Amino acid sequence: MVKGRPRTPIPVCILTGFLGAGKTTLLSRQLTHPDMADTAVIINEFGDISLDHHLIETADEQIIELKGGCLCCQIRGDLVTTLEDLLRRRDNGRVIQFRRLVIETTGLADPAPVLHAIMSHPYLSLRYALTSVVTLVDALTGAETLNTHIESVRQIAIADLVALTKVDLVKENEQHKLHALEERLSSINPQAQIMVVDEVTNAPAQLFSFGLYDYETRSINLERWLKGAGLVDYEGAAHAHHHHDVNLHDERIKSFSILTRKPIPLSALEGFLHLLRIRYGPTLLRLKGIVHTVEEPARPVVIHAVQHVFHTPVYLSEWPDSDHSSRLVFITCDGDSGAIKALFDAFENNYNAEALSAIEPENPLLFPGAKPFRFS
Repeated sequence: MVKGRPRTPIPVCILTGFLGAGKTTLLSRQLTHPDMADTAVIINEFGDISLDHHLIETADEQIIELKGGCLCCQIRGDLVTTLEDLLRRRDNGRVIQFRRLVIETTGLADPAPVLHAIMSHPYLSLRYALTSVVTLVDALTGAETLNTHIESVRQIAIADLVALTKVDLVKENEQHKLHALEERLSSINPQAQIMVVDEVTNAPAQLFSFGLYDYETRSINLERWLKGAGLVDYEGAAHAHHHHDVNLHDERIKSFSILTRKPIPLSALEGFLHLLRIRYGPTLLRLKGIVHTVEEPARPVVIHAVQHVFHTPVYLSEWPDSDHSSRLVFITCDGDSGAIKALFDAFENNYNAEALSAIEPENPLLFPGAKPFRFS
């Protein structure tokens, strides 16, 4: 690292999935791959994962170092403490200079708190960068799990990549059930890519380097970023919204987007995001976007949020393509897409306080301690 320059954040992949989806099996297999040598992996308990003792080189009470160079770290108490400890060891040269981190969540958990631990911490949010969420789904029991456990639905809704496991166990005469499951997963989260994982063809880069934003090159894959969002190229339009909101899975999960060609003042963007977080944070499963601002027209800003927690905004060095429109993609649970769009319109069109209060009547703040959203 050049003195005076900020460190490049370490990309973080969250690996989640309901009980029995195969996270333990997948991690055990991936840890033997040479491409995992520069990776640290945080698991919940060593008792939850069967590590071949022939792979283990050294171990202490918290960290196992594998012969291939990968680290396995146990969550001991608070996740933040574990993440800070890993950084100290890395900075002091006590462990490998890992360039990627994979965090496995428990099968019953909503992964949002894990994301919050990184995104809301003033120091960790600078050193770690959430790049992707990978959700494993059991091809045999996935449909029933979605029917009975809302946690599994939320795991799908926030995913960037949905990985189907145990596909080889689906009988020939039940392939229609597999296709129905894939369609259902796409309806819950149209932005996520669906991939079949097996013991042979999936390298770590296919799973854990799937982030939409590359923090080393400061570039994004817009085609994948906006996959399934319903955004279209509104030729000649100054401002347009995607009007076809679709109520997904028991009419609770919604995916919708906002597109505008008009550059947005930072003050308006800050105000929108701040009020969005306060009023709709609990229902906002995921927000991803790229925004054209008045102050930095040549450098778009990348927006990323999970519920009421926003990752530090990042400016790209340049636009990734010729389309300089702002695009915001939302996935909500029990959210009001019409109200969110109206709120955006209010700030974009510089409505005054009276107009805003008509849209957002005064209510007790959901997060009374929340500070105004600011760009650095």
